[in-house]
Amino acid sequence: MASIFTKIINREIPAHIVAENDQFIAFLDIMPLVKGHVLVVPKQEVDYIFDLEPDVLSGLHLFAQQVAKAMDKTIKCTRIGVAVIGLEVPHVHVHLVPLKSMDDINFTRPKLKLSQEELGDIAHQIKKGF
Repeated sequence: MASIFTKIINREIPAHIVAENDQFIAFLDIMPLVKGHVLVVPKQEVDYIFDLEPDVLSGLHLFAQQVAKAMDKTIKCTRIGVAVIGLEVPHVHVHLVPLKSMDDINFTRPKLKLSQEELGDIAHQIKKGF
């Protein structure tokens, strides 16, 4: 069965996409830790990040860097934090989280519930950073 991320990639379910190329896609987390929390995903469905081929793994990080730089330009934060947990969805994904403090990347804290309009506005702002 396809992961929820594959369904986003295939446009079977909607997402607030901020960047995409032939190998990777980046979209807003719908239950973010903070406003602007982005997920960067390879289009190839692989469960564990270290099972990616070396060129895909390096490409994923280079794509994430491009997205993080766009986020830096448009989101007020100290820096963009990076996390790979890999337990919640069986499809490799990198979390890019705008940070003002260490607590902003604490995955045990309650997630935000943002409206579709808020998410759309955030996605639009990040896209302007490219």
